[in-house]
Parts: sequence; C-alpha cells; structure tokens
Amino acid sequence: MSRAIIQVKSLYKTYKTQAGEDLLALKDVSFEIFDGEFISVVGPSGCGKSTLLKILGGLLSKSGGELLLKGLPVEGPRSDIGIVFQESVLLPWRTVMQNTLLPIEIQKGHSLEYKDRALDLLKMVGLNGFEKKYPFELSGGMQQRVSITRALISDPAILLMDEPFGALDAMTREQMNLELLRIWRQSRKTIFFITHSIPEAIFLSDRVMVLSERPGSVVRIIDIPLPTPRTLEVMNTPEFGELSKQIRSFFPIKGMPL
Repeated sequence: MSRAIIQVKSLYKTYKTQAGEDLLALKDVSFEIFDGEFISVVGPSGCGKSTLLKILGGLLSKSGGELLLKGLPVEGPRSDIGIVFQESVLLPWRTVMQNTLLPIEIQKGHSLEYKDRALDLLKMVGLNGFEKKYPFELSGGMQQRVSITRALISDPAILLMDEPFGALDAMTREQMNLELLRIWRQSRKTIFFITHSIPEAIFLSDRVMVLSERPGSVVRIIDIPLPTPRTLEVMNTPEFGELSKQIRSFFPIKGMPL
C-alpha cells in the first residue's frame, strides 16, 4: 500500500447563517488518500462535497479537526495543490500557453523556465499546436484540458477536481473521462474527484467515498476492483452494475405523497 498523502481526522465545518445561527455542513469526516490514488466522492446535493474539496485545497478554513498534506497542516492555498473547477475559468484575453503558465507567474513572478513543461503538458492532454489559441477558439472539453494543464504546471502533490465535466454534453463527458484516465496514468498524480454521477465515479476511481446528507459525513468508502486500463465497455459488465447498485443503495429515493 502506498503511503497516505492526505490525512483527514474528525473534520467538521460550521457556517453562520444570516440569522446568526450555526449551520453544520460537515461532521466528523475522517479518511486518508494514498499517493497516486484516484478517489471520487458522491453524495446528495448540498451534502458538503464542494465544501470538503475547498477545505482540502486551502480555499476554505475548517471549523475543527485535522487536515494534513504530506504530514503538514493545510492552512491556506498551497502551490503543491492543483484545483480544477466545473467551469474552466480561463482568462479570455490570454492564450492557452499564457493560461497554463498563470499559476507560475502568480507564485514566482516569472515563467520562462516552465515553458517546456507547459508544452509537455499540453501535448499530454492533446493540445499541442493550440498554444497560441484563445479560449473562445476552443470547445468546452478543450477548455477543461487547459484547466488541467494549468492545475498541473506546478507539479502538485494532489489534484482536486470539482465536477470538472458537469457542464459538458454526454458524449464529450465520456471522452473526457477516457482522457482523464490517460492523463492520470501518465502523470501518476493523486486525484480527488467530486461528481454527481455514480457511473462516472465507478469508471474513474480506485475507491469511491459516499457522503451522507447534510451534515456530510463519510458513510462508506468502496473499493473499485475493476481491471485497468478501462474502456467504456466496462460499464456494461455485471461487475459494474453490482457496484452501481451497491452505491445507489445509500441514496434511497424519497417519493412525494400523493
């Protein structure tokens, strides 16, 4: 077993409402993420998935508990944490290359020595030849690939992804899932992936973490023993169906009375 790169112990998060009341978003969340692992998180809307990701990324403070990255507390944004959001959030006046190098400029003030790495990353995600294009000249899937290169440019220890393909059409989303697995195999980065899609979580992951309704807590972490590398055909297998059924069992559908 690889070493744990992320350790979360008894983490909770409380917000203040406009009325001054405490709203508990996350409660007693504990888990570990291992080096090189792909772990996805699913749960009901409003259960705190994105809140948890923002805390892991240092974008949001925790209210209690412990959060360690490589043995050190996460107390704010760090250069060894890469984040990809649902929207690509590319700067429209900057080229693909310039968007990729943006974190380096912000962190270190210069980026010329990172140009070769940026070219390598763009080639890895299938965007070689697009270095001088602007975001409006790219499809939605291509824009998200730029977001991934931007998140990887600093060679982070972990890549956090908050529903990065949620705004894409179904066919593009399937293609991006395949691309992400390829990128993951090449980069060997640790990935923490938020999704509303149970099939997507199963297809991509080594393990799937199930969160409860708010306040979010870890209900179960399920191993995904499907063979790799994976193709879309694995979704049609009985093993995939059983895993889907197992995860869906934690989300009973509540019907409305007639």
